[in-house]
Amino acid sequence: MALRLSLIVDELGGTLHGDGAQCIEGLAPLESAGAAELSFLSHPKYQQQLLTSQAACVIVGPAMAEVAQARGACIVTDQPYLYFARLTQLWKRKHELPRAQRIHPSAVIDPDAFVHETAVIGPLCVVERGARIGADTVLKSRVTLGEQCSIGERCIVHAGVVIGADGFGFAPNQGRWEKIEQLGAVRIGNDVEIGANTCIDRGALQDTVLEDGVKLDNLIQIGHNVRIGAHTAMAGCVGVAGSATIGAHCTVGGGAVVLGHLTLADGVHISAASVVTRSVLKPGQYTGMFPLDDNATWEKNAATLKQLHSLRDRIKALEKTLQPVRADHS
Repeated sequence: MALRLSLIVDELGGTLHGDGAQCIEGLAPLESAGAAELSFLSHPKYQQQLLTSQAACVIVGPAMAEVAQARGACIVTDQPYLYFARLTQLWKRKHELPRAQRIHPSAVIDPDAFVHETAVIGPLCVVERGARIGADTVLKSRVTLGEQCSIGERCIVHAGVVIGADGFGFAPNQGRWEKIEQLGAVRIGNDVEIGANTCIDRGALQDTVLEDGVKLDNLIQIGHNVRIGAHTAMAGCVGVAGSATIGAHCTVGGGAVVLGHLTLADGVHISAASVVTRSVLKPGQYTGMFPLDDNATWEKNAATLKQLHSLRDRIKALEKTLQPVRADHS
């Protein structure tokens, strides 16, 4: 189950310095790679690990080519991390076992659903009435695709994902809650990947939408009527409240929260554990969190924060009293 270096370069490009007949038996990090494994260097700060690595071959950028060649075999490419990503895809294609069946016998698919002939449905999946699944899309085990919801082509939906559960909509009525029926659906574009146990709620009136190339990690909650732009990525445990609009090519760090009815422009990047409480209409990196500290210091800082409003008013009052004095001196 090995691949020759020459085959890898023929498939993926790059410039090989070394013996193309060398067989690679696995992929591994620099620090643990063995004499028959291939690794990569994505940043010059790991140069020391490169020098001591036992890897048969290392993928590097042009700036590190000379150092890598002095160590041993290497593949030089402009984007080593991207090359490594494509190498993992090649490795999986070459080593993946053929599927025994395209649709697992335990899956439940409504007769009124449409499943493309090349889609793959795993164990215990449920595809409800009117749902649609596009070409080459894979549903892993225990995925639920709700009524009238659709998934495009070449998507990967991991175990336990629920697409199309009711959004959280209730109207207050004399101390009780009246359910608002969720009449929309979920529309997912092409080349989307959704991590395990993530939930994407159907819209109340309009559809919840994930555009092409969106990548969601595990345990993410996407509320009803949310729209996520193309090629946006979110890390684990992110929560996006209803009717938020997130632009294209955004990133949201793990554990961050976007409140409802807000808008993030294209190219907005939210740091992990931040809470987005206002719309962000200019691209850039944004952070909103209280730094970790020992508890006693944190309590003192929190108490001070509570006084900021009154301190601001006192400063304004002092400035007003000082203005006539400044005028006299001038």
